[in-house]
Amino acid sequence: MAVRERRGLRGGSPGEGGQLLLLGSCSGRIHQLALTGEKRADIQLNSFGFYTNGSLEVNLSLLRLGLQETEEKTPLVGFSLSRVRSGTIRSYSARDSQDCPLQKNSSNFLVLFLINTKDLQVQVRKYGEQKKLLISPGLLPEAPSKLGLPKPESTVIPKADSGAAKPNKVTPKPAVSEGPSGEDKELVLGLSHQNNSYNFSFHVVIGSQAEEGQYNLNFHNCYNMVPGQEHPFDITVMIREKNPEGFLSAAEIPLFKLYMVMSACFLAAGIFWVTVLCRNTYNVFKIHWLMAALAFTKSISLLFHSINYYFINSQGHPIEGLAVMHYITHLLKGALLFITIALIGSGWAFVKYVLSDKEKKIFGIVIPLQVLANVAYIVIESREEGSSDYGLWKEILFLVDLICCGAILFPVVWSIRHLQEASGTDGKVAVNLAKLKLFRHYYVMVICYVYFTRIIAILLRVAVPFQWQWLYQLLVEGSTLAFFVLTGYKFQPTGDNPYLQLPQEDEEDVQMEQVMTDSGFREGLSKVNKTAGGREPL
Repeated sequence: MAVRERRGLRGGSPGEGGQLLLLGSCSGRIHQLALTGEKRADIQLNSFGFYTNGSLEVNLSLLRLGLQETEEKTPLVGFSLSRVRSGTIRSYSARDSQDCPLQKNSSNFLVLFLINTKDLQVQVRKYGEQKKLLISPGLLPEAPSKLGLPKPESTVIPKADSGAAKPNKVTPKPAVSEGPSGEDKELVLGLSHQNNSYNFSFHVVIGSQAEEGQYNLNFHNCYNMVPGQEHPFDITVMIREKNPEGFLSAAEIPLFKLYMVMSACFLAAGIFWVTVLCRNTYNVFKIHWLMAALAFTKSISLLFHSINYYFINSQGHPIEGLAVMHYITHLLKGALLFITIALIGSGWAFVKYVLSDKEKKIFGIVIPLQVLANVAYIVIESREEGSSDYGLWKEILFLVDLICCGAILFPVVWSIRHLQEASGTDGKVAVNLAKLKLFRHYYVMVICYVYFTRIIAILLRVAVPFQWQWLYQLLVEGSTLAFFVLTGYKFQPTGDNPYLQLPQEDEEDVQMEQVMTDSGFREGLSKVNKTAGGREPL
């Protein structure tokens, strides 16, 4: 049985991402990455936060390098395991593109797994202070743990014959621990050669609290370091991470409860908002019901998100139907959010009742971009980190999101300028100044919301330890809830709001003037009615 799966939501949508394989009676979260014709020198496979007794299992089932046997003394192909303070920082990103990370002792790496295709062995080299990581050949046995039986310490690969290796036969090497002298020993794993491909497996156990942290696993092929001289290769690798509490990373374990609580908060806010609308039916506009729909959609999206994390942590895989529902509600929530902000910012129903040409163009740009951003989000969630297009879609999502956040500020600015011009010309100075103050506050709210959720929260995520990375989601969801509440308070349908303080006999006249007034740069003037006092139109 195979199920689409990825970190974070870990699945739900079709794609070329990882798969979840159910082995026998034991279900485990497994990342399965298969690349063909790959030319990259470095592949970022995965990042995971481990607690004590957490485990990392890697099974390289197929590796075809696509080059002739070389006489290199130092292997140029292998894995690296590094530990970082934050899951968003890669440890070798600043190195020279011509410098092979497998040929030097780097303080950034904890362990190197050097694949020696000539001698059919994998040399395991440890660096830095974290030399007590428990590294053994083979994968962790699961059946004995389910039955309460003791686990064997390691899976030893059978010793190979002394004869030469044949290309189409399995030729494993023994897995032994050896070293010249001192307390550090070099572990040598067996490398099998079958059908012109290589394969081996190993597992790492976090043995103590000192080894806890965020670990990055990467694959390096230094034969492709020189641009224009790449050698295409094929690789299929399975990666499985576990923590004592389940299959989630250390930073993701609290997310089930967090999203459940935030879903309840948005639901309560939506119910309260509906009660406010029902008590003030005379002053309610369509946009008020749109704000209610946004709160409920956000609540449902967080609910599905929380349920997905629960099943991932407990069973090792998500429920595909729930994951799809999360994608749908996430898309609706994103579209409703930007539509609501743009409508409020343009003053629709509060200042005027039609949108200008410039504002319609903004909607024509923001809404398609939001659809693209949500497509990028779904693609990222259905891909493995090592996929060739993962980084591209991640950059698209970040860029499109920033463009949308910048674009929705224009209607607010145009509304402020419109109110500034109207306050000195239509005789309703006090009313328009009150509206102007209201929209200036809303402009500041939008700026703070965008900067906090896109920049400040990300900086805080980089600064906190690996096990507190979930605070980023808490700050984002908390600031979103605060933004919703403040927006509802500013534009609540009550009689003391500035846009409802107009005299009844003048209300229709002022509304007509506002409909015919272009908000922003006054591209064209339309015909308007004069007031009883003979006031000229704008």
